[in-house]
Amino acid sequence: MIAGKRYHGLQTDIWSSGVVFYAMVAGYLPFEDPKTSNLYKKIMAADYQMPKFLSPECKDIIQKILNTDPETRIRISEIRNHQYMRGAQKEMNAKTREPGLFPGLQKMPYTRDLLQRLINDFQFEEEYSIRCLEANRHNHITATYHLINKKN
Repeated sequence: MIAGKRYHGLQTDIWSSGVVFYAMVAGYLPFEDPKTSNLYKKIMAADYQMPKFLSPECKDIIQKILNTDPETRIRISEIRNHQYMRGAQKEMNAKTREPGLFPGLQKMPYTRDLLQRLINDFQFEEEYSIRCLEANRHNHITATYHLINKKN
């Protein structure tokens, strides 16, 4: 798209998800430069450095997603069947934890003690905090609650 070439909807979305995936596993974006023209050049050339700490399977799927040619870029079915994704699926299936909550659809359980810390230590309004927690909203209140809970 930066080069002004034909828009390939799904394949462009795969590229975008690859940038997000890279950021999730690496902890930073694959393409960065303070000068916009240099940033665009890096994106068009897929000029990024692969972190050494990533597994070979993870590096492989990133390389296939961040392929600059939309015609040869990995497809959704290939992503699903990639060794990295199969390994991640096995790991998820092996865990015996509860599935996550759906924000806004399910009430999030919370403890009165931690709620009091939100109110006392962070001066959050009680009624609003309860509404945010119960709705499992993704905002500063629920983020603070989860961080306090994790720290405990």
